[in-house]
Parts: sequence; C-alpha cells; structure tokens
Amino acid sequence: MVTPAAAFVPGLELARTLYEEAVKPILDSAYPGLRYAAARVGAGSEVLGFDTARSADHDWGPRLELFLAPEDAVRHGGRIRDLLVQRLPKRVHGWPTHFRRSSDPLDPVGHMEPTEGPVDHRVSVHGVGSWLTAQLGPRAAAWGDAGPAIGDWLALPQQKLAEVTGGAVFRDDLGDLTAARRRLAWYPEQVWRYLLACQWQRISQEEAFVGRCAEVGDDLGSAIVVARLVRDLMRLCLLMERRYSPYSKWLGSAFGQLRTAKRLAPSLRGALGATDYPGRERHLCDAYEVVGRTHNAIGLTGLVDPTRRPYHSRPFLVLHAERFARALLETVTDPRLRELPLTGGVDQWADNTDLLGHQGAIHAAVDAII
Repeated sequence: MVTPAAAFVPGLELARTLYEEAVKPILDSAYPGLRYAAARVGAGSEVLGFDTARSADHDWGPRLELFLAPEDAVRHGGRIRDLLVQRLPKRVHGWPTHFRRSSDPLDPVGHMEPTEGPVDHRVSVHGVGSWLTAQLGPRAAAWGDAGPAIGDWLALPQQKLAEVTGGAVFRDDLGDLTAARRRLAWYPEQVWRYLLACQWQRISQEEAFVGRCAEVGDDLGSAIVVARLVRDLMRLCLLMERRYSPYSKWLGSAFGQLRTAKRLAPSLRGALGATDYPGRERHLCDAYEVVGRTHNAIGLTGLVDPTRRPYHSRPFLVLHAERFARALLETVTDPRLRELPLTGGVDQWADNTDLLGHQGAIHAAVDAII
C-alpha cells in the first residue's frame, strides 16, 4: 500500500480535486468549448460512501469518469487519455495518480504507485449510452427516455443500480448522465410495491424454521436460518426507505444509515447472538414487530396487525409475514406484475457474484419467469 504525503480523504473528495485542479485545466486548454460530464460513478467503495484508509490498497485513488457526446468520445477519447498520460500531475492530495497494472491474472486490480514518467491514470472517457450498456447490460441502449421495462428492472442487481446512481457528478454540460441517473434513481411505484411484497414473502417462507430446526436438535441450522432472516429484514428495510441494497460487504453499513436502524439493530444483534431458541425467537419477534409497524407507518396498505402470533398449531411464535405480502400485492394494479410469481428481482432469488455480473444470464432467467 502506498504511504501518502497527506492524510486519508474520502475518494469522492479526491475525485473532485482531481477534476477541478488537474483534469479541467488540461481540457480547458487543449479542448476549449468541449461539452462533457465529469463524475465519479460506477464500481468502487467511494461511490457508495463507504471507503476508508483500507480501501487504498487496491483500485482506489484519484479516479474520474468523463462522458462525451458519442461522436466526441470516438473522435477525442483516445487523444484525451494520451494527453492526460503526459500532463496529469503525479500526485493529488498527496496520492499518486499513477496506477501499476498487475500482470497476475488472479490479481487484476490497479495499485497506486509513484512515478516520474508518464502517468497510467484512472481517468476514463465514455459516451453515456456505451457506459450504461457496460454497467447494466445491452438492453440499456434501448431504454430511451422511458427507462427500463418491468423485466429489465427485475433483472438489474441493486448493487449495479447503486453504482450508477451513487457517487458524485461534478459537471454535466450535456445533461445525459444526470437524466439517466434520475431515471434509475428508484423503482417505479408499482415495481417497488411488488418487490416489497416479494421480500415479505421470503421472510414468511422461513420464519417458522428457526423453531423447527431447534425442535429436532439442529441448533446450528436454527442459527443459520436466523442469520438469513436478519439479512432479509435488513434488505426489506432498505427497500422500505427507498435505498438500493449493496452487496454483502456493505449491507450492514448501508442498513446502519437507515432511520429504522437505531430501533431495529438491537433486536437483530440479539437474534444473531442468542445461543438458544427462546432467545432467538424473542429477539426475532421483536424485530418483526418493529418492521411491521414501519410498514404500517409508510401507508402503502391498510393496517396489518404487526404483533407476533403462533405458527398454526405448532409451538413457534412468528409474524406470518405473508399477510404483509398479500396486503401489498392487493395494491399492485399493473396486471403484468400481478400475474407474476412472488419471486421478485434478481437480488431476491440469487446472490452468486459471478451470476449477478452476467447480464445475459440474468435476463434469460427473468424472461423465463415473466
């Protein structure tokens, strides 16, 4: 890891400084009148606002995305990159602007490294359309002003949506980037209600298993189910507060920023830390009731009783979360969504990293469902 000449600063602040103090003056001199957008968006912990000094050990540093009109990206993109290779300052905020490219195929990331020669920088040049296609799959090129269709929304991983809509835009002469981010900022109302119903349905399918596993002496299995339910409750709360769920590394950090977190976190920690079934059940039911009351406060449906109750004739206390799923589904008026099974978006039925990065496979699977 490079030891900087200055203290750690958030990556978005570093990107702004890179643009304002280095890239902008170079572009103003070499390409006066060029219309473009400058932003820090896409992959990277800094885009989600979760970077720390630890992030500097790979693929972090002075980074920036430039967006040109399609014809300008073709005409000038390569030249701009070469110009910055020669003229970028060697450091910004004390951090090197040069990145060493790893020759190890198992370690393909970039590492900051001081240089006295040309700067292998991380300022990339794109057209907005081609960048969205690279981030969200080939169907993005056909969305236009209407935005994604229902099937496309269900096939978009929330991590990807968070990367496209997060970060910061420092300049946007063309407006295309800002418009695309606005279209993708959150789900359409009907899709949102459907996804909420699907998330409640997930919880309903396993909430009784905590007790059933314990009843047959499977304490480890009971604990695993608790952890799954805690994760689903956290993701449900993010949906309720209109926040895209990041992948697992940042799920707890994103959840911690929610309004619900302060009230809910003690119960979730209690459920995860409990060493017997009664403790797990008590803490989980406390959490269910908090989330149930939160649902009622949002006002998307009529009031649903949020109190714990027996699981049919078995001696387990649950929420019967399917009641919330049914209430939400009754408010979904789009017939295309009402006819779908309660499988939801890709994040609600898959969490394999390689799959979530394979847009073709995701779209094929979603097309088969809908």
